[in-house]
Formats: sequence, structure tokens, C-alpha cells
Amino acid sequence: MATEYGQGYGLPTGPGHAQGVGGRRHLMPAALRAPVEGRAWRELAYVLLSLPISILMFTYAVTMVSLGAGLLVTFLGVPVLAAALAGCRGIGSVERARARGLLGLDVGEPEPLRLKRQGFMGWIGAVLKSGTSWRALLYSVLQLPWAVLSFTVTVTVWTLGWSLLTYPLWFWVLPTYAGQDGIQLYGDEQRAIYLDNPFEIAVTAGVGLLFTLATPWIVRALTTVDRVMVHGLLGPSRLATRVVELESDRGVVVDTAAADLRRIERDLHDGAQARLVSLAMDLGLAKEKLREDPQAAARMVDEAHGEVKTALQELRDLARGIHPAVLTDRGLDAALSAVASRCTVPVQVEVDLSERPAPAIEGIAYFTVAELLQNVSKHSRATWAAVEVWRSEERLMLQVADNGVGGADLSRGSGLAGLAERLDAVDGILVVDSPAGGPTRVTAELPWRAERAR
Repeated sequence: MATEYGQGYGLPTGPGHAQGVGGRRHLMPAALRAPVEGRAWRELAYVLLSLPISILMFTYAVTMVSLGAGLLVTFLGVPVLAAALAGCRGIGSVERARARGLLGLDVGEPEPLRLKRQGFMGWIGAVLKSGTSWRALLYSVLQLPWAVLSFTVTVTVWTLGWSLLTYPLWFWVLPTYAGQDGIQLYGDEQRAIYLDNPFEIAVTAGVGLLFTLATPWIVRALTTVDRVMVHGLLGPSRLATRVVELESDRGVVVDTAAADLRRIERDLHDGAQARLVSLAMDLGLAKEKLREDPQAAARMVDEAHGEVKTALQELRDLARGIHPAVLTDRGLDAALSAVASRCTVPVQVEVDLSERPAPAIEGIAYFTVAELLQNVSKHSRATWAAVEVWRSEERLMLQVADNGVGGADLSRGSGLAGLAERLDAVDGILVVDSPAGGPTRVTAELPWRAERAR
């Protein structure tokens, strides 16, 4: 993903003040200080450097590719063409570094070469098959006409603006060295109009000021096209980005599954298993005392009966935490109503679905709402909560709201952050709106997949 320097030169935050990048406050508005800010000069330098660099890139790309194509009738054409593409990949690295340094555009490295076999021939095949190589070649060719246009516009506007703005300082040069009274605005055989009186000089400087103030924004509009080209042609492809995302999501899913297995093992070991061991020992002692002290044995059996009930309840809770039977049998409406009944505050549940989603999506939706309601019980100090579930086109929407103290934040690394990671692993989204003082509204989106016919 690409990132840039601060958005714009700052936004007004009060009379006569502006908020700059990084929270700095400025006395001058953004439009007035733009021509002298570092960002404007970096973008100007980028445009000015683009023309000579693009000429070199275009010359190299066209020459090498033409040479390789011409030699394809012999074996030499293939390695020459591969060398041309490899050079274009190197040009892409230089251009990404230049965009990073002057435009503040951070573009990720494209996917590396995938060698199916070692050796020189394997390298040639990998270069020729790589989409990154061909995109870099396309960039090397397209950059020249755009660099010519942006260079021409930038130099013209920039020099015109500063020349007119500083006209009061140098207009004396024309009568002294050029033999005319000033800048000639109009002239024919009968008469000529020069900008030579104080009013005309002041108006000229004012027009120059307008051009000077507009120049940084014109240059920025031009470099926006450069940003798009660098990001689209020299960055990672959408497929490669998607592969990286899926690999990351797979890691999250594996880690979550492993954590769930450890939790189940821990709950079994520390809960039901420990109670069953204690129950076996109590029943063994009761069996020994049955003949000697029947009343004590009866008490021990009664205590063991209570332990059995507790162990069964823990096993039911554990099974519900793995996948509740009510969700499988009756769907989200009944399952979420059961979860809401265990919440410490009154919860209103509204499920508006014409059909059931796929079991995997249904399970994720259930556990998402269950965890959010658990947060309401533990942290919100709310007096009511509401759960809404509906379908919006190809997305399953979940929303949990409460009137608690608010302050929930995904960036704090809390349980909400882990929940957001788990939703992201299935192309879901978690959005938290929780200002200090409340209320809190958490919205989750999941991809919709309908349940297959049983």
C-alpha cells in the first residue's frame, strides 16, 4: 500500500491559524505558504528531474528492446531482451526511490523473480515471464511523453509567476538594456503599450502573485499522475498484493485455531477433567466407607452428585464455546437471543435475514456478537444494548450498540484488535465508533455466502 506525506498543506483550524502536518500550527493559510514549503520544492525538483531521466529511460528501453526483437531470429535475441527487461526492473527501483524521496510516496517492492530452475536459462525465463518486468518496460516508455508535458507546463507557469511577481524589482532592465519602457503588452506600427507606470507595475506583480500561488497546486496535480504511474506500474501487482494478504490471513487463521485448541485443552484440563478426577476419588472413598459408615458414604455420594452436575455444566459451556447446538438447529436469531439472555444488561436483538448464511460465516457472526456482548458486560457500564443483523447486497452486517462510557479503541491492542484481525482473515471489516462518554457502536461486515441446500 502506498502512503504519502501529509494530505495537503494544512487545514484551517481557527481565525488566522492553520493546522500543519504533524499537528504544527501556522499563522499563514496553506495557499499563501505553499510556494515556499519544502514539499512544493521537492515536487518541483521531481518534475524537473523527470525529463532528463525519462529521456535516458526511453532511450535505453527502446534501444534494447528493438535490438532484442531484431535478434530474435537468432538465439542472441532472447538474452538481449531479458537483459533489457532486467534493466527496466532496475530503473523501476531507482524510480521508486526517487518517488519516495521527493514525493513521499512509499511503494512496496514488487514480487521477486520466481526461478523454476537454476542457471542462466532459468533466470532468462523468469525475467521474461514476470509481469513486473513488462510493467517496468511500459513505465519507461510512457514516462517520456508525460515528463515532456509536465516539464513544459511547470517551467512555463513557474517562471511566468516569479517573473511577473518580481517585475517591480527588475523592470528597469528593459529601458536600460533593451531600449523599451517595460514589458510590451501590445504593439503595432502606430503605437505600443508598455507596463511602465506604478499602477501597471503593481497589477503585473499581483498577477504574478496569483500565478506563483497557483504553481504548487498545478505541480501537485501533475505529480499526482506520476504517483499513479509509479504505484500502478512499478509497485506490486494486485494479484501479488492479494497473495500476501491471503498468506497473512492464513497465518491469523492458523494462530487463532491454535489458540482455540489451547483454550479448549486448558478448560478441559483445569475444569471438567479435574472435577472428574476428584469425583472418582470421592466415589472410591465413599465405596470404602459404605459398610463402616453408611451416613458418611451417603454424604460423600451426595457431594459427588453435585460435582457431576458442575462438570456437566462446564462441559455444556465448553461445547457452546466450540459451536452451540442452537446455532446449528435454529440459526442466528435464536442463537443470538440465547447469548443476549446471558448478558448482564438488557439486550434487544433484531435479525433481518431472509435466508441463512453459510455455516462458516454464521459461526463467525455468532462468535463476533458473543465477544462484543461480553465486552459490554465487562467494560461498558451500560444499562442497555442492542444487536442488529441484516444483509446488504453481498455483505452480512452486524451492529452492536450500547449506552456505556465509550472509549473503545482498536489501536490499543485490546480484544477488539484481535477480533478485527480474525474478521480481516475472511475479508471482513470491524468499525468502532466509541467516543469518550459513549455511546458505543461497533459495526462488523462479513462476506455473504448463502447456505447450501441440505
